[in-house]
Amino acid sequence: MSAVSDYQLTKAWEEVLRLSRLEPGQTVTILCAPYTNPQTLRTALVAAQNAGAIVTTIELPPINAEKATSRDRLNWLGETPLSNNPVALAALKTSDLVLDLMVLLFSPEQMEILGSGTKILLAVEPPEILVRAVPTQEDRRRVRRATEVLSKARLMRVTSPAGTDATFRIGDFPTIGEYGFCDEPGRWDHWPSGFLFTFANEGGSDGTIVIDKGDILLPQKNYMADKITLTVRDGFVREIEGDIDAQLMREFMEAYKDPEAYAMAHIGWGMQPRCYWHTLSLLDREQTVGMDARAFEGNFLFSLGPNNEVGGPRTTACHLDIPLRNCTVELDGVVVVRDGKVVEEALQ
Repeated sequence: MSAVSDYQLTKAWEEVLRLSRLEPGQTVTILCAPYTNPQTLRTALVAAQNAGAIVTTIELPPINAEKATSRDRLNWLGETPLSNNPVALAALKTSDLVLDLMVLLFSPEQMEILGSGTKILLAVEPPEILVRAVPTQEDRRRVRRATEVLSKARLMRVTSPAGTDATFRIGDFPTIGEYGFCDEPGRWDHWPSGFLFTFANEGGSDGTIVIDKGDILLPQKNYMADKITLTVRDGFVREIEGDIDAQLMREFMEAYKDPEAYAMAHIGWGMQPRCYWHTLSLLDREQTVGMDARAFEGNFLFSLGPNNEVGGPRTTACHLDIPLRNCTVELDGVVVVRDGKVVEEALQ
């Protein structure tokens, strides 16, 4: 049972829609599935109607049952219930705003919808997290400022007391900031959010990454009980060493039977002070996709797998997001995160 009232969640939706510049008479399509949180859906309907929008709801059945190994909606990417559904796709492309309560992430259909100028806001976390992490203009200002700094850098180095020491050549792909609302045509964002990232150049990642005790693997949504050491060379993870957690990670990736699963993908850091490292320990793992873990302030968030989100060639269905604590992140020799704390003066 939710700890959030319909009134509270409706007010949260109204604020997010206001920040997303929804205007009376615009069209909003709510994309959902049988597993969509019913409170999130009904309050989104009310908030969009209160804003004067013309609202349509599209519910699509799930797919990938024979492929995905869990119920997590980020466990198998690329193919979605929208695949091979031109009727639904046409409706979404002619909308001003799509509220994605299903998960289109990393799909070609999402790219096509955004290319038409439609805005997409993903919101699949439980109501308690949505209400706690309602975005603000200050979130946008901080993320955009940091995004500008990252976009000018050409070398990222990440170190940690656990033994991480890796370098990433960057600049070939755009830098993306997520702050939780869609205020420009063709923009995608995720509520809740608050982090920034770019993608390492193809073949441009080298070194050692240590996933320390207490760090988190997503979509597994597990806190590590022991260290996992990744050897990265020429843009790919070449070795995964450690005890049982390393074995679990290795078998998870092997199950996709795709060498692109081992490629370095996005790299960046968290900027959201209202998201927390500890939250995942309080929830059943099927309740959340782990946005607190991705966005908590000062993490170093890296991923393995696809880069088609920014026009890259890799479309593997395997995608891991791995936030690390206590890291120091340098951009062209300038420290922007020191020991897991954002260095604000470096991001001015």
